[in-house]
This record gives sequence, structure tokens and C-alpha cells, in this order.
Amino acid sequence: MQDNRNGKIPFPPPISRDRVIWEFPKCYTPIASLQLNKDWDIQAKATCKDTATRHQPWDQQKMSKVVVVGDLNVGKTCLINRFCKDLFERDYKATIGVDFEIERFEITGEPFSLQIWDTAGQEKFKCIASAYYRGAEVIITVFDMADIKSLDHTRQWLEDAMRENEPDSCFIFLVGTKSDLLPLEERQRTEKDAIRIATEMHAEFWAVSSKTGENVQGFFFRVAALAFQKCVLKDMENGVPARIGRENSIKSDRANLEEAAPHDMKRSCC
Repeated sequence: MQDNRNGKIPFPPPISRDRVIWEFPKCYTPIASLQLNKDWDIQAKATCKDTATRHQPWDQQKMSKVVVVGDLNVGKTCLINRFCKDLFERDYKATIGVDFEIERFEITGEPFSLQIWDTAGQEKFKCIASAYYRGAEVIITVFDMADIKSLDHTRQWLEDAMRENEPDSCFIFLVGTKSDLLPLEERQRTEKDAIRIATEMHAEFWAVSSKTGENVQGFFFRVAALAFQKCVLKDMENGVPARIGRENSIKSDRANLEEAAPHDMKRSCC
């Protein structure tokens, strides 16, 4: 967007202090993680040190696309809203089609954003939502820890999302929500089942509570850090200067969303 007064691209407001990541975020539990490294990749760290000393044009800000999928009423929107807005709404309203948030970070001194797509869980919206799976760097499959059937359905959701993406092109996460609703013993049993399925899906498992905020920030920090590092390494392999994400992804996806979704679509809780 151009500044009408001087024709220059304005800088965005400073990144919030609670979105700054220096240390490599830990996993939920080692047995639930496929990414066991405890520090940044040496090459990625060196690249970030070099680029952090240079001016970074904000119109080319680094970004990765995240797609959140899962059954109706498993808490996808509540999870996103707890992290992006620090908000939890008890009243449930199903997401219509798709919606998205953009969350900005500073990672090892570099600006970085997650473009988080929230997709509807209803069958009638699948054809609309599936159009937005394409080009994802991260796929988050969500289930309700108090509803074991929703865990069984995560395999199909992942299959649908991966149909629009290249094999091995995405980080995959399996997230159990509403962990606050389960007694300790039942939670442990559910986590054991979830870790087994996550292993089959080649996914990393996290248990969270959008109501209490338990593990929500840690989870999204983990997503952001892994996506950031992967993109840096990918650009290095391709001989491209450290520049992450698809430049036109926000613009094109927003245009498709406005064209495909009803005009009265509102943000709502899923």
C-alpha cells in the first residue's frame, strides 16, 4: 500500500514484545515430536545474523501459510483467537467457509509472519475450504480431546489438505483442544492415542486449552520457529537471498476469499 502523500511504503507498527523469539521453542513432549533439535540450525543462524544487520524492506516481509483443519466444533477458531487476540468466547458460532489472521513475529532479529487460515468444519463448506489448502507450509489438524471420534477423523482431514500440496512439503501438527475438560487419567489416555496417530501422520502432537491458554503460545511459537527455519534453509538451497513465503499469497487468497464466500461472512468461533 502506498502512502498518498510521499509515495513511500509506510512501515508497520513495531512487533509486540510478546511475539519476539530468540531461543528455539521446545516441543510439547519429546515422545510427541518429530523435530528434536534443541537449537537453530547452524546455517540458518548464520544467515539470520548476516541479514539482521541489513535493512529489510517491509513490502517483502517473510511469511508462511498455515492451514487449520478439523471437525465442526473442535475449537479451531477459539485456538486462533486465543493466540492472536488473547480472547476466549464461550458462545459458539460456526465459521462460514474460511477466514484468516496474520500474526507478526520477530525471530532471531528477522521480521516474519504467519498467515493463519481458519477453515470450516461443516461438510457443505469443504469444497470452498479445500481451495485454500494449496500452498500451505504448515497444516494443523485439530481434534477435541473430549470427543475421541474427532481424533479418528483427523486422518481424513490431513488427507484432504495434502491432496492440494506436494508430499513432504509441509510441517504437520496434530492438536488436541479442550484439555481442561478432561481429568488427568483420561487426558493421559487420550494423549497416548493421539501420539500414536500423530506418529502415523508424521505429525507433531500438542495438547492445548483455549479457555485457560495452556500451551497455546508455546505451540504457535513452535509453529513459527519451525516454519521460519525451514524457509531460510530452503532459500539457501535454492541460492536465493533470505526471503521467505510467497509474495502474492495474501493478496490472491484474499481476492479468492471475497469472490467465493458470502458477502455477509463474519468472523466467528469454530
